[in-house]
Amino acid sequence: MSEFSHLDTDGNAVMVDVSPKKDTFRKAIAKGKVLLNMETFELLQKKALPKGDVLNTAKIAGIMGAKETHRLIPLCHPLAISYVDVRFNIDAENTLIEIESEVRTTGKTGIEMEAIIAVQIAAATIYDMCKAVQKDIVITDCRLVYKEGGKSGIFQAD
Repeated sequence: MSEFSHLDTDGNAVMVDVSPKKDTFRKAIAKGKVLLNMETFELLQKKALPKGDVLNTAKIAGIMGAKETHRLIPLCHPLAISYVDVRFNIDAENTLIEIESEVRTTGKTGIEMEAIIAVQIAAATIYDMCKAVQKDIVITDCRLVYKEGGKSGIFQAD
């Protein structure tokens, strides 16, 4: 079992010891989509949904999610995050919102999980704020699209 970084020789879950690693600059970008129907999409654009300004609330929620990732994913290390942003691309033709998060730090371990959680929490917040008018909202395509830093270097999704 020792070939798995989060398992000890007996197969028990362990947090990886990153203390010997050097601090490096790390950056991760993740994306996801929220698919809405036309009515919900139009209400969102007009900021006329019952719970208020959806995207502003989702941005704050995504930032908070990134900062709390180590509390949500059991073996993630708490990181001193230097920067988090959550951005939205409004696609009127397809009535969808693309969410993009960017997270940065200088540290001993990667920040990909924080970027992914930021997107997922922002998407869940959009759902929560729109569910009064639409129950069948789809959250989809959450994935890491870019990362840099550490031993593995740069990753860029196709």
